[in-house]
Amino acid sequence: MNRRLIAPLLLASLVLLAGCLSAPLQTTGGGDSSDATTISATGTGEVTAEADLAVISVGVTATADSADEARGIVADDVAAVRAALTEAGIAEDAIQSSGFRIHPEYDYGGETRELVGYRAVHSLTVEVAPDRAGDVIDLAVGAGAAEIRGVQFTLTDETRDELRSEALTKAVNSAKTDADTVASAADVTITGVHTANVGGSSSPGPYPVAFAEDARSSSGAPTELSPGPVTVSATVEMVYTAE
Repeated sequence: MNRRLIAPLLLASLVLLAGCLSAPLQTTGGGDSSDATTISATGTGEVTAEADLAVISVGVTATADSADEARGIVADDVAAVRAALTEAGIAEDAIQSSGFRIHPEYDYGGETRELVGYRAVHSLTVEVAPDRAGDVIDLAVGAGAAEIRGVQFTLTDETRDELRSEALTKAVNSAKTDADTVASAADVTITGVHTANVGGSSSPGPYPVAFAEDARSSSGAPTELSPGPVTVSATVEMVYTAE
């Protein structure tokens, strides 16, 4: 062969070989997930524990001829309530303002309404251990609070998170038990979890108590409250693969 032809042919072969080496590899997946057998089950779990937090809503109110006068009276009474609570060992950061308003009050008995004064309301929220809820009510009322709007026996965030984890574990176990029962009846075997959705959790609402004028008995006995247990529940919706 003519040497003048060998070099071009060799160069062409090297170019073709380089092209083959640089081409991306192609892979294809087999199977269709839509053809998979699945079993759906919903599980609910509950965990009950004693409340470890009491949230007391206190209202300090005053009515006066002017808005500024009503505000001043409420400010003094709130300061007295805060002082009484902190002197009793309740932390300052456990006493928070939850609302404040001043509004006019009218007498609608005549042909036209008549302004009779201004009402100021300063609401406080106090968080303490459940066994001190009664003390807070007595101290607040004694220092000038006009209303005890309610008490909620609940859980601290740390305790609630722990109980929710336990409730979720119970919910998943409940769903798995139901799915295994269905799988056995259908003569298939659970092979894994396809999807899992976590539902909401629930806990009790506020625990109502009397207003200030009824907070103490006529004998002056201290206020005593008896909280019930707190239940945290969780729900999961599980979809399992089976074959």
